[in-house]
This record gives sequence, structure tokens and C-alpha cells, in this order.
Amino acid sequence: MPVFEYTAQTATGEEHTSTIDLPSRDDVIAHLRRKRMRVVRVREARKTRKTKVPTRDIVIFTRQFATMINAGLPLVQALNILAQQSDNKALADVTNQVVYDVESGNTLADALAKHKNAFSDLFVNMVAAGEAGGILDTILLRLAVFLEKNDAIIRKVKGAMIYPTVIFSVAGIAIVILLIFVIPTFQRMFASVSMELPLPTKIVIGMSEFLQNFWWALIIGGFAFTAGFKKFYATSTGHLIIDRIMLNSPVLGDLLRKSAVSRFTRTLGTLISSGVSILEGLEITARTAGNRVIHDAVMASRGSIAGGETIADPLAKSGVFPPMVTSMIAVGEATGGLDQMLTKIADFYDDEVDTAVGSLLSLMEPIMIVVLGVVVGGMIVAMYLPIFNMINAVEG
Repeated sequence: MPVFEYTAQTATGEEHTSTIDLPSRDDVIAHLRRKRMRVVRVREARKTRKTKVPTRDIVIFTRQFATMINAGLPLVQALNILAQQSDNKALADVTNQVVYDVESGNTLADALAKHKNAFSDLFVNMVAAGEAGGILDTILLRLAVFLEKNDAIIRKVKGAMIYPTVIFSVAGIAIVILLIFVIPTFQRMFASVSMELPLPTKIVIGMSEFLQNFWWALIIGGFAFTAGFKKFYATSTGHLIIDRIMLNSPVLGDLLRKSAVSRFTRTLGTLISSGVSILEGLEITARTAGNRVIHDAVMASRGSIAGGETIADPLAKSGVFPPMVTSMIAVGEATGGLDQMLTKIADFYDDEVDTAVGSLLSLMEPIMIVVLGVVVGGMIVAMYLPIFNMINAVEG
């Protein structure tokens, strides 16, 4: 479907420019006239990549939408208000297109499903369940809570990676500066006295010469490695291998596993409590798992359910989920309170993620100090060893 860019005037004379995804130019004009806007210009926009709408904006959108629906505002009017007051242009454009589709007779869920850059499969399926059950406002509030908690987990995991990444990046830059600008000065000084250099000094000087003469090879190698890694990760086997390595890595693997369990249980619990079928809920949860190992375990569980068995058994056999989680899921299945049990597990693992983040950061600090001390300190000592030898020779 083509994207059109339009400029139109509101009833107060204010000009409004935006884009909308509709079948034809006539449809755009008709849509604007239904909104009582005077068309100034309509033209087909150049094809551009759709901008991903941030989770935070979707959370605000969802909460405001739920409040307006709960207050009794008609669906289209609520969407129009949301489009007008949104600070995110991409979300405003998407909302305008949703308004058009709803006015054209589509359900809200079908209209949202067209915009993958803003609304996930989970969002669409929960809205569909809310429309079918007549509890759209309740479902939207649940969605807002879920998105907030899920976004918080993701931020915690990413936040734990920022500190060591920044430190090692700064250290890398410092090492490069030492090798390119500082070490050659020592090298020229040692060459002027024609003395035999210790092995550590020769190694550091060799690294400096290699970096100065073959820096381009390092850059090309870095790009080649990155491209090769991405290509390998894009394959089914590569994706599985790398995700398994990440889950089994010390400390970081524990953090990733706990965040994955929290995300899985909260997603599935929210879907089931909103009226989505267990089979559909497991499929959606698998797609949003973010890890191939977790995805395969959940899909195996879905196959088990389809065959008349329980969810807990294949999850336990996968070795991904802790015994406590699979045991609590089994109890939830037996008692008919699976959604409530999943929510309890998610709440528990939210706290576990906080603890894991703290443990990771507290462990990374001494590791970084030792690594930086050995590398930078070792380079400095290596360059001063010949000077110490010269002093000892003079004194001797």
C-alpha cells in the first residue's frame, strides 16, 4: 500500500502536515474530508524505512487510550485525540492510519496489525481478545503494565552492559594512543644507544610497529569479523549456538536466563489472563522470547499441549528453566490458576534480575581494574625495563 504525504487545514485554519498509508490519493482526500479538514496538498511520499516507535511512547499511548475508552469516549474519537497530542510523529502517523482503517470497517486489532513498527503481535492479540470480550479498557491497562515491566527488564540488562563497555572502550583508545604516539619515542631513544632490549619491550615495540604499519588490516579484519558474525548469527544453527553460549556463560548467562524467564512468564501470564488461547499465547511468547534456546523450548511446550500433555514437562526437559519455575507452572496447570502462577513467577524473577545486575557490576569492577592494570601497567613496565638496565649498568 502506498504512503501519501498531505497538508491540510483544520477548522481553525491551522495547517497540519503528515503522512498516511492508504490505497489511493482519492482515499486520502476522502479521509481528510471526513475529519472536516480542507485539503491543501496530497502527493505520494518517497518510500522510506518505517521508524520504530519507542516502547515508552507506546506505553503512554496505551494508558491514555485505556483511560479514554473507560471514560466512554467513542473509539475513533479517542484515536483522533491520541494522534493530535502525540509528540512522536511516527506514532501520530500510525494512529491516523489506524483511524482510517477503523472507519473503513476493520476491527481495531486488524488495523493495529498493519503497523509492526509500533504494535507487536502480543499487543494485537490482546486487543483482539479485549474487543471480543468487551473489556478493551481493562486489556489496554494490562498491556500498559506489561510493557512498562518488560521495558524495565530490558533496560536493566542493557544498563549492566553500558558501564564495562564504556570502560573497555576508553581503555582501548588509551592503549592505541600509547602504541602510536608514546612507544615510538621510547623506541627511538633505545635505538640511539644500540642496546639489547628485554623480551617484554620487544613485544610492545612489535605491537606498536604492527599497529602503525598495518592499522588498515585491523580495520578491515574488524569489519570482516563483524560481517561474518552477523551472517553466521542469521543462520538457524548459528543463532542457536551463540544464544546457547550466551545462556551458559558465567555471571552474564545467569542474568540473561533470569530476564528470559521473567519475560516468558509475564508475557504468557498476561496473554492467558486476557483471554488468548494457550496455544496462541505460547506461539506469541516464543516469537518474543529474544533467545533461540528459549524459543525452541517454548515451541516444544506448545507441541506438548497440542498433543494433550502438559506445558511443564517439555520446559523441564529443555534444561533452560529452573526447577522452581517448572514446578510452579505444573501446580498452576493442575489447579487451573496458571495465569496467576505465571505472574507470581515473573514478579519473583524481576527481583532476581535486580540482584543479578548488581552481582554482575560488582564482579566486573575488580575484573576491569585487574585487566587494565595488567595491560597498561605491563606496557609501561616493559618500556622502562631497558632504562632500569641502563641505570644498573652505569652504577655497576
